[in-house]
Amino acid sequence: MHEVDYHADTTRLEALSDGVFAIAMTLLIIEIGVPHPVAGEGLGEALLELWPSYFGYAVSFTTIGVMWANHHQMFKDIYRTDHVLTVLNLLWLLCIAFIPFPTAVLAEYMRQQDQMLEAVLLFGATFTITAIAANALWLWVATHRNLIDDHVSEVRIRSRTRRYLPGPLLYAAGLPLAFVTPWISVGLYGALALFYLLPLNDATS
Repeated sequence: MHEVDYHADTTRLEALSDGVFAIAMTLLIIEIGVPHPVAGEGLGEALLELWPSYFGYAVSFTTIGVMWANHHQMFKDIYRTDHVLTVLNLLWLLCIAFIPFPTAVLAEYMRQQDQMLEAVLLFGATFTITAIAANALWLWVATHRNLIDDHVSEVRIRSRTRRYLPGPLLYAAGLPLAFVTPWISVGLYGALALFYLLPLNDATS
């Protein structure tokens, strides 16, 4: 019988992933510069004017945090890796590492009506593609049972699949809405960040 090319130890892959998630989350705050009040303006006013940066930071940090939690839960059930899984994981990390850039762009142009649409589209497209990458990784694992620990039931696999699948569609929904008004999309992405913070029951048997 042909032996599948895998190894049981996923530690290195998880360590790399944790590092990328941590760096991406840290870079978000670096993008928020120290304000320099102009003549006649107080520091408090200057700090308040940075609210788009605070918003982008909160949404992106929360979203990356939720994705890290999903990655962590996913790899609690993954016992083996193969080449495709490794590549798909790298593609997901590629998207995660990119998130600080559209976050900074959104914060910079959120108050400029003539540029806000493009900034929101970049922001939303980034999260949509990131969610697609996450789903691609899980769907590969879910359809290759040999990669999953023997203790994980089919009920649990289906439950996680149902949880992940709507993600890309929800983020993508904000893209056409941005053409109506970018603020609808901004509100949607903020709401999604809060929604995904809610605990979700996952079958364990």
